[in-house]
Amino acid sequence: MQVDVMTVPRPLKDISRIARHAQTSGFSGLSFGETGRTAFLNAAVASQAAPSLEFSTGVAVAFPRSPFIAAAAAWELQEATDGKFRLGLGTQVRTHIIRRYGVAFDHPGPRLRDYVLAVKACFAAFRTGELDHHGDFYDLDFIPPQWSPGPIAVPDPKVDIAAVNLWMLRMAGEVADGLHVNIIGEPGYLARHVIPKIAEGAAISGRMPADIAVMVPVMTIVGDSDEDRYRQRERARAELSFFASTPGYSFIFDEAGFEGTTARIREKQRAGDLDGMASEITDDHLGTFATESTWDGLEGALVDKYEGIATRLIFYNALHDMESFERYGEVARRLSVR
Repeated sequence: MQVDVMTVPRPLKDISRIARHAQTSGFSGLSFGETGRTAFLNAAVASQAAPSLEFSTGVAVAFPRSPFIAAAAAWELQEATDGKFRLGLGTQVRTHIIRRYGVAFDHPGPRLRDYVLAVKACFAAFRTGELDHHGDFYDLDFIPPQWSPGPIAVPDPKVDIAAVNLWMLRMAGEVADGLHVNIIGEPGYLARHVIPKIAEGAAISGRMPADIAVMVPVMTIVGDSDEDRYRQRERARAELSFFASTPGYSFIFDEAGFEGTTARIREKQRAGDLDGMASEITDDHLGTFATESTWDGLEGALVDKYEGIATRLIFYNALHDMESFERYGEVARRLSVR
């Protein structure tokens, strides 16, 4: 079970230092989310600073980029990292895609499925010179030699997707190489939905479930005294309330025994009451959706929750506390060699 650390893209002059620190601390790789800065540029700079790490976009926003542009960027990064790059893609949500990026969002699930297949068709075209993809959303069939990056000496990049609902989970098993689970993907949700739906999708495409990587971000609350952990609990409440405010995620909270969590949080959100949103996240919520432990117990707690399920763990909040970063790295190192 490999262990990465999650980060959002940062100023390019800063990311080399973080990548080197992750490499020396014991992490397997860096996973770049995408917010106000692009994941690809950060991954490129980080890969040159810390060449032994693996890198992924976790995840890049798909629809504002053409499949060809995403494929070309991934191709260059796969070459630059000697085959240690994964292209993670996600839909984002309607408001962002339409009002911030100014592109179409209709039928996001089928659109992302076609996007993944189009990206893989581009990879094939870079090697063969023949581009031939005709899907419901993307038609690609033109690649003059001077506009192709050409073959590379390593395998094609893996293409992963972020998914939450059941259709998307099955689609990940059918056409993607891996799944980025949402941060609220607690073990019950993984057992009820993620693993069975990946298996269903894999069967459709004639693959084994083990062919699809399962990447699970983990929110941790770690310290050797309750005082150490108190501050982390309060930050975790605020972060978890943000995710819980998304209507499409409400079923995860309901099924975990916290019915109505999303509705209550959205009411506070509409009133602009951020503290009230966080107050709706109880200690029982944290016990389900986060992993709380002493430092000596963290490795065992993560193994108990995720061994046999997760291909990769992604430490969601390790970079929040640079004083503890090397301790997180040591746990990552031990998990990766089990």
